[in-house]
Amino acid sequence: QLQLVESGGGLVQPGGSLRLSCTASGSTLDRYAIGWFRQVAGTEREGVARISSSGGSTAYADSVKGRFTISRDNAKNTVYLQMNNLTPEDTAVYYCATDAHRGAWTWPGSYEYWGQGTQVTVSS
Repeated sequence: QLQLVESGGGLVQPGGSLRLSCTASGSTLDRYAIGWFRQVAGTEREGVARISSSGGSTAYADSVKGRFTISRDNAKNTVYLQMNNLTPEDTAVYYCATDAHRGAWTWPGSYEYWGQGTQVTVSS
């Protein structure tokens, strides 16, 4: 069965950068469009970015557009989220997931397989 593992989170100062990775095991990622979501405790999970299976199409939430870049390297079975110009409002647990195409890319219910999440904290 497909398993996803996120990594790369941590503590960063405002204005700093992090690169998150989502790596698959048990199967390959090349068949799946992948979304990145984030969640603050007590709030709904929020779609951040999404990339098509080939990497040819991307989508971003308005809140991160121009600052975050989603990419993938199917040969490495990995999807990345490059996060620049981070602000405290970006603090959340970040998850990657495979898109089952049940609805809009921003809807968590559209996705089937999820990783365990990685914590990103932006603080001075």
